Amino acid sequence: MLTDFIKELQWRGMIQDIMPGTEELLAKEMITGYVGFDPTSDSLHVGNLLPIMLLKHLQLAGHRPIALVGGATGMVGDPSGKSAERNLLNEETLNFNIQGQVKQLKHFLDFENGENAAILVNNYDWMKNTTFIDFIRDVGKHITINYMMAKDSVKKRIDSGLSFTEFSYQLLQGNDFVHLYNTYNCKLQFGGSDQWGNITTGTELVRRISGGEAFAFTCPLLTKSDGGKFGKTESGTVWLDPEKTSPYAFYQFWLNASDEDAKKLIRFYTLLSKEEVEKLEVEHNEQPHLRILQKTIAEEVTERVHGKAALKTAITASTILFGKSTSADLRSLSEKDFLAVFEGVPQAAVSKKEILSGLSIVDALASKTNFLKSNGEARRELSANAVSVNKEKVTDEYLITVQDLINDKYVLIGKGKKTNYILIAE
Repeated sequence: MLTDFIKELQWRGMIQDIMPGTEELLAKEMITGYVGFDPTSDSLHVGNLLPIMLLKHLQLAGHRPIALVGGATGMVGDPSGKSAERNLLNEETLNFNIQGQVKQLKHFLDFENGENAAILVNNYDWMKNTTFIDFIRDVGKHITINYMMAKDSVKKRIDSGLSFTEFSYQLLQGNDFVHLYNTYNCKLQFGGSDQWGNITTGTELVRRISGGEAFAFTCPLLTKSDGGKFGKTESGTVWLDPEKTSPYAFYQFWLNASDEDAKKLIRFYTLLSKEEVEKLEVEHNEQPHLRILQKTIAEEVTERVHGKAALKTAITASTILFGKSTSADLRSLSEKDFLAVFEGVPQAAVSKKEILSGLSIVDALASKTNFLKSNGEARRELSANAVSVNKEKVTDEYLITVQDLINDKYVLIGKGKKTNYILIAE
């Protein structure tokens, strides 16, 4: 049974531009629509998660989604939104990147069940045997230079320089739409608003080459309320791969969203209904200090991307840093999560031999590490019951031993409620 896909996206604020007739098409029949993913990395990131959510909503509404990975277009590079020519990737790197992205895409969409099961395609499969002569005869002759020059992605780069390779990108992407139209009766393409020019070139090629009618819409490009680029933190891009961005750091990214951003993010990145979102907003506005919206987003998205176990670990890790926790909580963290939680905390290395024989807590705080200025200061803090080892209070007689090592390497020393140090046994 079809549901109103466009209406669902409209209340969520997920439509920027839409081609006339798109809404009517979606209302009367099950259609096939696609999004393309650029294999510039072996992992997708939170920016890519937005078009994935569009595909998810399309499938939930009863339509059939196609996820396209650009094995061919990735060799060229999309000029959209770029101020300079991109470095070309070799085939080996592209294939490696595609394998990583395909694995992630299969996690979000249903590729097996029902007549609207998702389809995964790689445009290299239909471009690999196409010669340059074939391409300019069969595709290039249908689009004029004037038409291509009018696209924003081209106009913005003319003065700074645009190679013929990147200039031709819109034809390659447009040819994808023609292939999917002919092969799967795919009539809809969507993506970020910076893709409008490429997408509409595709609809034009479908009309001119196949004599068909194709449609398009785009969603807004997300930016943070402070003007910063969404999906970027001080430590870099927020990836979907847990090896690149730990589940804890991923969880914290959503948790740290501003109130203004959270109102958009909960619509864009969760599957909560309109009624559920509006109820949460009322609760959040009544008690903003509880950060209800941010917590809901962080939990929903972290579980969808990384699973329930990783979400539990992320919440535990957050509790360790910001709330009451125990030594057992600390020991439940992997080395990666432990280092992510305490990123930026002062560290010092000591010999593992000293740990084996028992290292005085006073030495661990002062003479061996310079965490504190002197042994006298260390003893004063210990006398005030302000020092802990792995979240357990200790006295000045305490010896750090191998039993205190977390992941056989680390010891967390706390001073007061907010100051931490990490001892590394080497």
